[in-house]
Amino acid sequence: MRPRTAKLLIYIVAAICVLGIAMHRQSAQRDASNDPGAFIQLEGSVFHTVYHIQYEGRDDYHDDIKRLFREFDGSLSMFNDTSIISRINRGDTSVIVNDYVRTVIDKSLQVSQLTQGAFDITVAPLVNLWGFGFKNAEGVTQQTVDSILQFVGYDKIHLTPDGHVIKDDPRIVLDASSIAKGYMCDVVADYLRSRDVSNFMVEIGGEITCGGNNARGKHWSVGINEPIEDSLQTSNVLRDIMVITDCSIATSGNYRNFYYKDGRRYAHIIDPHTGYPAQYDILSSTVIAPNCITADALATSFMVLGSQRSLRILEADTTLMAYFICSDPEADQYKVIYSPKLKNMLSSQNKSNRK
Repeated sequence: MRPRTAKLLIYIVAAICVLGIAMHRQSAQRDASNDPGAFIQLEGSVFHTVYHIQYEGRDDYHDDIKRLFREFDGSLSMFNDTSIISRINRGDTSVIVNDYVRTVIDKSLQVSQLTQGAFDITVAPLVNLWGFGFKNAEGVTQQTVDSILQFVGYDKIHLTPDGHVIKDDPRIVLDASSIAKGYMCDVVADYLRSRDVSNFMVEIGGEITCGGNNARGKHWSVGINEPIEDSLQTSNVLRDIMVITDCSIATSGNYRNFYYKDGRRYAHIIDPHTGYPAQYDILSSTVIAPNCITADALATSFMVLGSQRSLRILEADTTLMAYFICSDPEADQYKVIYSPKLKNMLSSQNKSNRK
């Protein structure tokens, strides 16, 4: 264990090191029509991913939740040409944002300021330039990057009190994909709370918001995978289980599919400052926060910042925790760095090998 750094202790695990968020499914599903303490399970696809929702109660809220998804899609989806964000991106100055879009823009700007631009809602043109998994990397030139950087920057957008988005450059594109799933978890969780549901878990594409207890009357469990290089993601060997309640979790990065440069592993993520892939040590960033919109945005930010600068942000905010999977420049292995408060929340699946 490394020395204490302010309020945050650093724990390094040499043999393990990779966090994959996966719901530790509960096998007990009871007949909700006869048991007031039963749990209903909902699932489906939304936003090009899948969702799983569990909650205690007898009423089926699936139709209402699907309605929320449609409202959300009509507000923040870049794949919906009629959505509010799509219209803003096309330069429609008549658009007035609704609560969904205002919340996302406000939170994005807040996190951008906190992280000095590591999170940037305008970074999409750079991401598209490099392509998914950096498949276009060979064709990227400094000239092209510089030309795009002219219209990338969170400080180039402004939200007026009456709900208009002002862009300093008409080419600016807003993309909520790095924050939307987390926010939607919060939206669904708030809806369930409005129906007096206190025991629930909402998971959308790996981002999670939970409250109360599961069907066994215990806190919710989230799996931590072994660090196995597996581009097909078919291996799900659990190393640890994180036991949580009344919080949110979001993960950014893919520790199973990274790229190599000068013998080091790097995650596939763009640094908005340089326009190039971020070359810091974090391969996978998991953040635990009071709400999932914050966790989602910070998980992405920390990938760009690297562990040391991220730790300083965590030290300043006691409501946040994080679990980082990092490359180790001194050895061909991973290391884990996590907040000290997480130690008591981890239930080891292999205690004999934990360091």
